[in-house]
Amino acid sequence: MEYYAVFLPLIAFVFVGLFGKMIGDRASQLITCTCVIASAIFSVMLFNDVAMNADPRILTLAPWINVGDFVVNWSLRLDTLSVVMMCVITIVSSCVHVYSVGYMSHDTAKARFMAYLSLFTFAMLMLVTSDNLLQLFFGWEGVGVASYLLIGFWNHKPSANAASMKAFIVNRVGDFGLALGIMAMFMVFGTINFTEIFESVQAHTGDVINFLGLEIHAITAIAFLLFIGAMGKSAQLGLHTWLPDAMEGPTPVSALIHAATMVTAGVFLVARFSPVFEYAPDALMFVTIVGAATAFIAATIGMTQFDIKRVIAYSTMSQLGYMFFALGVSAYGAAMFHLMTHAFFKALLFLGAGSVIHAMSDEQDMRNMGGLWKKIPVTYTMMWIGGLALAGVPLFAGYYSKDMILEAAYADHSWFGDFAFWAGIAAAFMTAFYTWRLMIMTFHGKSRASKEVQSHIHESPAVMTIPLVVLAIGAIFTGAVFYNGFVGGGHDGHAQHAENTHYNATHEDDEHAGVGHDKNLMKVMELDREMFWNDTLFVLPENDTVEAAHHVPFWVKKLPIVMGALGIVLAYIFYLFLPVLPRFFKTAFKPIYIVFFGKWFFDELYNILFVKPAWLLGKGFWKIGDKTIIDGLGPDGISSSARRIGKLLGKVQSGFIYHYAFVMVISMIGLLSWIFIRSGGIL
Repeated sequence: MEYYAVFLPLIAFVFVGLFGKMIGDRASQLITCTCVIASAIFSVMLFNDVAMNADPRILTLAPWINVGDFVVNWSLRLDTLSVVMMCVITIVSSCVHVYSVGYMSHDTAKARFMAYLSLFTFAMLMLVTSDNLLQLFFGWEGVGVASYLLIGFWNHKPSANAASMKAFIVNRVGDFGLALGIMAMFMVFGTINFTEIFESVQAHTGDVINFLGLEIHAITAIAFLLFIGAMGKSAQLGLHTWLPDAMEGPTPVSALIHAATMVTAGVFLVARFSPVFEYAPDALMFVTIVGAATAFIAATIGMTQFDIKRVIAYSTMSQLGYMFFALGVSAYGAAMFHLMTHAFFKALLFLGAGSVIHAMSDEQDMRNMGGLWKKIPVTYTMMWIGGLALAGVPLFAGYYSKDMILEAAYADHSWFGDFAFWAGIAAAFMTAFYTWRLMIMTFHGKSRASKEVQSHIHESPAVMTIPLVVLAIGAIFTGAVFYNGFVGGGHDGHAQHAENTHYNATHEDDEHAGVGHDKNLMKVMELDREMFWNDTLFVLPENDTVEAAHHVPFWVKKLPIVMGALGIVLAYIFYLFLPVLPRFFKTAFKPIYIVFFGKWFFDELYNILFVKPAWLLGKGFWKIGDKTIIDGLGPDGISSSARRIGKLLGKVQSGFIYHYAFVMVISMIGLLSWIFIRSGGIL
């Protein structure tokens, strides 16, 4: 079962990649969809076995490296964290595969596209099931390569080629940090196997690394380096500029990369190494600040964009910021909870946006839409569900997970936790605002499309709408269903866990209701969370903000709902009832609008600081170093000198006898002079 869950997408990629043209598009689509759906089914079975029945395991596939005491095996680490990620990856990927059958129906390279999707899925599965740092790096780089192929799939578009290169290069910056973190971890712990590292972290909390004469706390340095790797993959502020440009890829790619897979790899990485980060408080503080700033700044940009996919992309960046500041305040369970719920409603929104683009003859500018809700009612309904979940409306999945993150940040009772809380509250308001701005500009009001486009507007086929329904179910129910298991209250450690077990065993026949019943319910909630994570996530007792989040003041729990409702109401006022207001505010606050619409000018700043200097440096090396020095003194210089000497000697061959006689005389004089000098003047 474990092997099927992980390797079926690889089998699909290899078979379709090699024989796709031979077997045809339909067979390729059938094989890839069947394999990934089967992988999803096996992943759900593993989730029940490993997470619900507390049966984690490590399976060794084959020996990989065995040099002296250094041993690395290909292994599958199947614990709660792994199987949660496996379910999210394979379920969303299954929906994307099926959806792609309809969305890419007019493409000329369907088999290649489906093969790339399967490769991406396998690389992510390899990443999340790794049991050592080398295997994790293999999956990490595999995801990067697959994303490059998918973002640049329409390679006839220069913008797609540029976007794929940008994603690849920016991620290499983060990957360099991850590689250094892996090296530092091996230097400190003497191993790259997770189990051995996690068991010995506490023993190395006092270790230092000497770097350029400075003594640096080893665990803190490792945590910072790992987070730099996570920043690249998860598009955190500073290494985020590739994310919106990645929208140049087909919409199914956007859903797969930005919902459940590539961008969540960084969140998984930090959660996996929670035993390391817990002993690096400075690194956790940095994670919190970067995550909070990312959530806020991405939300400000999302309010001003007009490309429907870019709005959702900046929403993804903002939600990833929530996950990271949850990690920074040690609320690892809350971060993983939001990762799971976000995967469903964000994939739903991306695929819903793809359905809109499909109906609008590839139009992506919301200024050219409007009035679509009657013509594509299924897509409209699905987008409503995704929007409600994203905005954190009660009873939808996003409400449970996002509010828990905000409550955990407040419960941290630190200055950076407070900063994250208020940045998150502001981002919650902006999220609701730009989500309903998107809904109103796309589906309501009068149609702003051309008559030709309006004549072709139609609902997407069932092969595209059925995956939307599946994702909508997740966007509605995953929050309520998995709340107790992921972040349920009453968690006080293993001793309390044992006490609860005894309590429940001795009160099976309790006839009392009321308070006794409530206590039993709380005990079950505690038991659920302990049994669910089963020590996969490590939190120091003093850092347990998930438990503390259940005891925050009433206003902290309700403020996100109020801000979300306010954002939705203002969006209706601005874009439906009083559409002159956006123009007024754009004029009245023009400098702020320019900053937001210009994406805070990160691209322009990087262009000035890095791109142009690198281009000039490269040009200098090319013109001066390569052409002038290396080629000038090397092959070009030698050939030029030989050519000049040849021309000079060629002048002697004039055909006149007296020229030849003159040369002979001069040569003889020269020869005799050389002999005279060599013999010391004695002939």
